Amino acid sequence: MPSRHPDWLAQGLRDLQAARSMLEAGFYEWAAFQAHPAAEKSLKVPLRFHHREYRGHRLVAMLEELSQKMPIPEMLFEAARELDLHDMSSRYPNHFAEGDPAQYYDRKIAQRCVEHAERIVGFVQENLGEQPPGP
Repeated sequence: MPSRHPDWLAQGLRDLQAARSMLEAGFYEWAAFQAHPAAEKSLKVPLRFHHREYRGHRLVAMLEELSQKMPIPEMLFEAARELDLHDMSSRYPNHFAEGDPAQYYDRKIAQRCVEHAERIVGFVQENLGEQPPGP
């Protein structure tokens, strides 16, 4: 069976591109959300490489699993913790006492989420011998 690692990374990069596009278009809640699957799909690359199948969506759990096979910088855990907070709250109004997610997200929050995803995707690429993503 052929390796699917390139497919997972390609989709992670595409999700990161979508997050950047949403940031520039002013859809800040969507930029914050899209940063999460960009990181998630990218992290599945080294997990699959090490024959680890993770079916959840928690980035911190994925990094904990991966840390059994390779050293993970603390800054990636910090990035993952923040991105995990936005996976649901960026999409569903019931995460707030009132209002919809768009009322709670601004450029600063979205930018930080995109930067966190860039760090995680870049880490994966560097550990695969590829160049980190550009802006």
